[in-house]
Amino acid sequence: MSSSAATSSTGSIAVSVWRGDARHGNFQLFQVPQQPSQTILDVVTWIQRHADPGLSYRFACRVGMCGSCAMMVNGIPRWTCRTHVNKVLRDNRLTIEPLRNMPIIKDLACDMSEFFDKWKQARGQFEGSSTRDQQVAALSPGLPRRRIADAATECINCGICYAACDVVSWNRDYLGPAALNRAWSLQNDERDCAGEQRLRAVAGDAGCHQCHAQQGCATYCPNELNPTASIAGLKRMVSQAWFNKGLACHPGKKCGLGKRHA
Repeated sequence: MSSSAATSSTGSIAVSVWRGDARHGNFQLFQVPQQPSQTILDVVTWIQRHADPGLSYRFACRVGMCGSCAMMVNGIPRWTCRTHVNKVLRDNRLTIEPLRNMPIIKDLACDMSEFFDKWKQARGQFEGSSTRDQQVAALSPGLPRRRIADAATECINCGICYAACDVVSWNRDYLGPAALNRAWSLQNDERDCAGEQRLRAVAGDAGCHQCHAQQGCATYCPNELNPTASIAGLKRMVSQAWFNKGLACHPGKKCGLGKRHA
């Protein structure tokens, strides 16, 4: 936003922005010129360019494709590039914070290492049996399992659902909605061959059975996915495998079904 654009604003917004790191911090108030069709990311960018060049935050595409600009806006996790100010402004004030449930690196930038580590713990990587020398498998989009898998594949790992999840808040070991949603998608991909190992990974005491089905993840997902439904599907799969095959989790640990394995 240029200086000339700022002079043509229709007023100003009182914006409280979290400043600090993992050890300490507080809110800092900025008066930001209000503009037509202004997004929250526009507001943050104006502050960094015109008020405080030391403000740290993340963004990339600015068009709702990457998810890197996710922040807490008035207590709700949102993509700031797609959140217009006039939709969330309350009493001419905004409060902007880094995503909840993640360590703060600096200001509005949080450390997502734990988030992605849990994605890997849930075995969120595709594991096939074909090699690059073989023909690409032909998949019919109309197959029931393909439709189930497709319904969960639009996740871009922005962390919105993780920040919205209250279970993560009180159980930091919980794998979280995004990781479990990814596991569900792979469990329904007929090309994947790590199904049993993945079920063991998500059946532990920090896995799918910890979900309380509060639907916070589904409520705030910008791509309108429903991780709660995916997690419910995993619960069914784990239960069926436990009763039909005696599925065991990691030795010495208690599984989500309450069975401790030797």
